[in-house]
This record gives sequence, C-alpha cells and structure tokens, in this order.
Amino acid sequence: MDISAITGEELNAVEFVQDYLQLRFDEPLLTFYAWPHLLFSEYSLAYGEPEYRNALCALIGEKVEDATLEEGDSLTLKFENDTVIALSLREEDLDGPQAGAFSPTGLVADLEEF
Repeated sequence: MDISAITGEELNAVEFVQDYLQLRFDEPLLTFYAWPHLLFSEYSLAYGEPEYRNALCALIGEKVEDATLEEGDSLTLKFENDTVIALSLREEDLDGPQAGAFSPTGLVADLEEF
C-alpha cells in the first residue's frame, strides 16, 4: 500500500477515538488500531506515558517530510521538525490482524487496512 500521498501534507487534526488514533491531513486520513511510538532526537514516547498525547497534538500544523509503509515491517511518518511517528507492523508486535487503515481521500469508503 502506498501512503506517500501524506508526504508534504500538514497534519490538521489528531483524534483519540476510544481505542484507536486518527491523523487527519488536508484530505488523507490515517487510522492506527495499534498505538504508534513517537521518536525524538533524544528520547521516545509510547502510549500511556506522560506527555504522549500532548506530543502528538503538538504535531498539528507540522508538515510530513516522508511517509513510508513497508508491509509486514513498519510504518513511519517523519515530520519537518524531525519528529517521527513509528509503528511496527511485524506480526509479533501486533495485537490483531490489522494495524491500521489509510484513505487517500479521507472518505471511509476508500479506507484500505494494513
């Protein structure tokens, strides 16, 4: 699956929906069913750690420099401020059959799960 449509897009919204996360861009929508890690130059944050949600929300307004999804391995979003959102897609790291979904148009009808 190609998520490169997010490259160059500005993050418009971070939505915490019960037990999953959605990142909204101008059109694209990226949904995480598993909680990604936030990687900074000197530390990282995982779901449940203090400041995790604040750090995600601080990315609103930032542009994505690079977006890659390697099936069965990882999904990474690198922002222009060098923050990285990373999610392992290795089977042993996931709790369910899908780790998330992507819609290039933002429409639910166009969602493709990964």
